[in-house]
Amino acid sequence: MMHIEVLKSKIHRVTVTESNLNYIGSITIDEELMDAANIIANEKVHVVNNNNGERIETYVIKGARGSGQICLNGAAAHKFSPGDIIIIMGYAHMDFEEAKHFTPSIVFPDTATNRLV
Repeated sequence: MMHIEVLKSKIHRVTVTESNLNYIGSITIDEELMDAANIIANEKVHVVNNNNGERIETYVIKGARGSGQICLNGAAAHKFSPGDIIIIMGYAHMDFEEAKHFTPSIVFPDTATNRLV
């Protein structure tokens, strides 16, 4: 049976609120956004910086619900700065036939507040 990797979750165009170089690594995301996009703590995600083209892979840490928090931690703090607009994407492996009918969870928060509209 063939399996492929497909987009599972996407938080489209949120604003980085902070960057913390003195942390082990990861991205902290407002728990409300995580729930809306079907992303869980410790999940591997790709993060794309619309301001400078940087792309990283990291894992998710749960941020305070309703806070709008988007914080790049550790080495990623060198590539992402407060005010940068980013896209966060999670992927899943699934059967090819199942993937044909799968619909990813995509959210479009207000980029000024990082809250759901």
